[in-house]
Amino acid sequence: MALRWDPLDIIPFTAALHVPSPLHQKSRRRPDTTDSSTMSFVPTFLQQCSVVAGGFTQSSLFSSTKLSVKFNVSCCSIASPETYVNGNVDTKSTERSEIRLGLPSKGRMATDTLNLLNDCQLSVRHPNPRQYVADIPQLANLEVWFQRPKDIVRKLVSGDLDIGIVGLDTVSEYGQGNEDLILVHDALAYGECRLSLAVPNSGIFENINSVEELALMPQWTAEKPLRVATGFTYLSPKFLKENGVHHVAFSTADGALEAAPAMGIADAIVDLVSSGTTLKENNMKEIEGGVLLKSQAVMVASKKSLVERNGVLDITHEMLERFEAHMRAVDQYTVVANMRGYNAHEVAERISTQPLLSGLQGPTISPVFHINGGGITPNYFAIVICVPKKLLYKSVQQLRAIGGSGVLVSPLTYIFDEETPRWRELLVKLGL
Repeated sequence: MALRWDPLDIIPFTAALHVPSPLHQKSRRRPDTTDSSTMSFVPTFLQQCSVVAGGFTQSSLFSSTKLSVKFNVSCCSIASPETYVNGNVDTKSTERSEIRLGLPSKGRMATDTLNLLNDCQLSVRHPNPRQYVADIPQLANLEVWFQRPKDIVRKLVSGDLDIGIVGLDTVSEYGQGNEDLILVHDALAYGECRLSLAVPNSGIFENINSVEELALMPQWTAEKPLRVATGFTYLSPKFLKENGVHHVAFSTADGALEAAPAMGIADAIVDLVSSGTTLKENNMKEIEGGVLLKSQAVMVASKKSLVERNGVLDITHEMLERFEAHMRAVDQYTVVANMRGYNAHEVAERISTQPLLSGLQGPTISPVFHINGGGITPNYFAIVICVPKKLLYKSVQQLRAIGGSGVLVSPLTYIFDEETPRWRELLVKLGL
């Protein structure tokens, strides 16, 4: 059988054998680069066929000393629901079904976030630290995506993530007041810091101790504005304008901002401050009224995802309840003791005389059936109370002073309310 061919006709066939799919092309050579294994395949393939091409037979084609063929490789089609744009998956063209949680990928915030999830029995399963995707086995259909904090906020806005845990400063800076962002939990009790305006201690700022005084300084003009170095280019201009500082020039910088005034490249800085020690060591000071916001870790979500994407609200509810119950229990201990008494009411009256033994709503008192001389008598009562960690020893002393014995102490993991207050607040925000 004679087969008519064009040199390019065999390319899709060879490409199907040697060229990877678009998902892997980034790690390989350019797709139009000739592959030696493909070149070696061509003569073998042609030798197995009787080839006629525009009057050239197989033998005449390969009788020349040099063969020059230009390969324009086009990838074979693959069975996949995704659409590819410039070699990348176009996620906008398909509706994803999985729920996505964004977590910080590096730093203290990342470590503390994973610790919180672990404490709430929501451990992240991340077998390969080089991968950006993980999961939480207790939460079905949830993907955990490790991202830079600012990218978490941006992807919540774009719809690529549904829920995220980041600092409030990051939400405020990169969310820029977007109405689709909803704070589900505004105080996760770690990552505490403040975004502050700081100036040098000496020179023209020696007697400047407030933002009001800074705004009244005659040095700042349109020709010579106050130079501020910051990584918060949305919040900083907004804050200074609202506080009457109108002639300002901003320079974008990340890290080691305290050095900028000493180097002469800025007059002031706006940066995150925890203890303030670094500012003091670099001869700088915060000024009155100069705190842009107080920040800590928060749980934030896309309003659109909460309302429209199946399962997002349920997962948010479970995470919120676990967080609230755990945080309430963190510094609390359960104290159990036996106490001799005539009846529960009489024991309760004795306990009420001690201010540290009231518990959450009051002590739990139940009879202990004491075995004595072969008989069973309910002349002991078990007392169960919840005590703050910092008051634990004093509480035990008061309990023993009124006849308590056999005192048992254990830490608490959760304290669940009848309904989590923040859940009700979230439903109101969503209009549900």
